[in-house]
Amino acid sequence: MKQIILDTETTGLDIQSGNRVIEIGCVEIIDRKFTGREFHTFLNPERPVEPGAFKVHGRSNDFLSDKPIFKDVYIDFLNFIKESELLIHNADFDVSFLNNEFKLSELPNLIEEHVNDIVDTLGMARQLHPGQRNSLDVLTDRYNIQGYDRSYHGALLDSKILGEVYLAMTGGQTKLNFNEAIEKKELLLKEDFKNNSISLTKVAVSQEEEKSHQEYLNKIKIQN
Repeated sequence: MKQIILDTETTGLDIQSGNRVIEIGCVEIIDRKFTGREFHTFLNPERPVEPGAFKVHGRSNDFLSDKPIFKDVYIDFLNFIKESELLIHNADFDVSFLNNEFKLSELPNLIEEHVNDIVDTLGMARQLHPGQRNSLDVLTDRYNIQGYDRSYHGALLDSKILGEVYLAMTGGQTKLNFNEAIEKKELLLKEDFKNNSISLTKVAVSQEEEKSHQEYLNKIKIQN
């Protein structure tokens, strides 16, 4: 099964205030394995980034000024996600912003029309951890996802992290088959023991000594 982990960054949180998408990041998973295929682009939102959003993603107006507009990249984007199951954390937010980009670009498209399904991983996390915080940052810590610089949020970075969180939430290992690793370690330890062990000298005992030993063991059992 083809799954696409998707995330966006925006100029702000409110579409009604004219906020736009500035970054799209996607990673592909097939049969619960990262394939290495990615889609990533920054966008010129044709409006200023709000100060609060800048503190989150660190992308300035100057940085975004020479980036393509959404209409220039949408075909490649749709080709990447088509006929997939989209996995998005707080899906309503990202889907509404992306569909708004189609609308503003006068393109007759909706994300829902190009994918097989959209799964909200935030909803999944709330079912698994009711009454708890389930932001991506919290889930990253909860599932001990390591190896990423989280100084700033980024669409591609968060997509990779969300992919690992999703696989952990649904019972899969993302980087290492721990059971297999443990089995290999045990085999190595057993082999080392065999190679480094010494032969013990067998000592013959008399019937009287064997009888005395058995009586001692029986006495211990009675006491316990």
